[in-house]
Amino acid sequence: MRMLVGLGNPGEKYAGNRHNIGFMAADEIHRRHSFSPWRKKFRAEIADGELVGEKVLLVKPQTMMNLSGESVGEAMRFYKMATGDITVFYDELDLAPGKVRVKTGGGSGGHNGIKSIDAHCGKDYARVRLGIGHPGDKARVTGHVLGDFAKADHEWLDPLLEAIADNAGLLASNDPSTFMNRVALAVGGEKLGSGPKPAKRAKSHIHQARSNAPKVDVPKTGPMADMLKKLFGKE
Repeated sequence: MRMLVGLGNPGEKYAGNRHNIGFMAADEIHRRHSFSPWRKKFRAEIADGELVGEKVLLVKPQTMMNLSGESVGEAMRFYKMATGDITVFYDELDLAPGKVRVKTGGGSGGHNGIKSIDAHCGKDYARVRLGIGHPGDKARVTGHVLGDFAKADHEWLDPLLEAIADNAGLLASNDPSTFMNRVALAVGGEKLGSGPKPAKRAKSHIHQARSNAPKVDVPKTGPMADMLKKLFGKE
C-alpha cells in the first residue's frame, strides 16, 4: 500500500494559498481517479483508491501545516507502512513556478510541514516539490506563501495539477524520473536532462579553403601532376 499526502492548511481561508498546492494536487488526483469519498480519520481527510494496481491512501492532514507529521504518523502506524511507502506533495519556494522535482530523503529546506513529517515518520520518503517561486525578498516570504495564487498563475497551475494527477500512477509504481519528465512536458517545459543541441562544428579554415578553391585542370601524369594533387587534393 502507498500513501500520497498533500500538505496545506485546512479551512476556506487558506484554500487558494500557494502554501496549499499540496492539497490541490491531492484533490486533483482524487477527482481524476476512482477514489472513495473523503472521510475524516487520523486528524486528516483520507480516501482509498488504486493506481496502476497499487492500493493507495490519499491523505490531507487537518492539523495545520506545522503539525502535519502527527496525522501522517498516525496513518502510517495504523496501516503498518514503512517510511518509503509515503509520497508527500508540497510547495517549494526555491523552484520556479510550475517546476517539479522529486527526491527521497534530504533536508526540509525550512518547510515546517516537512520538518514535522521528518520528526514523526523518518526522512526516507518521496518528496514532490512543487515550485511556487520566491518573492525575491526574505521579508515578503510569509505573505507570498500565505497569499492566494493570482488569476494569471492558473495558466501554469491548472496544467500542472492535471499532469500530476494523470501521472500519479508513476509515483505509486516508484518511477519518479518518468513522472518528472512527463509533468515537465505537459506544462511546456523541456524533458529533464535535455538541453540545446550542440552547434555544428565549424569547418576548419583549411577545409573551407579547399571547398572554395577553383577547379584546376591537373595533368594526369608526371611530377607536376603529383605536386598539384597534393596542393588541391585528389579529384
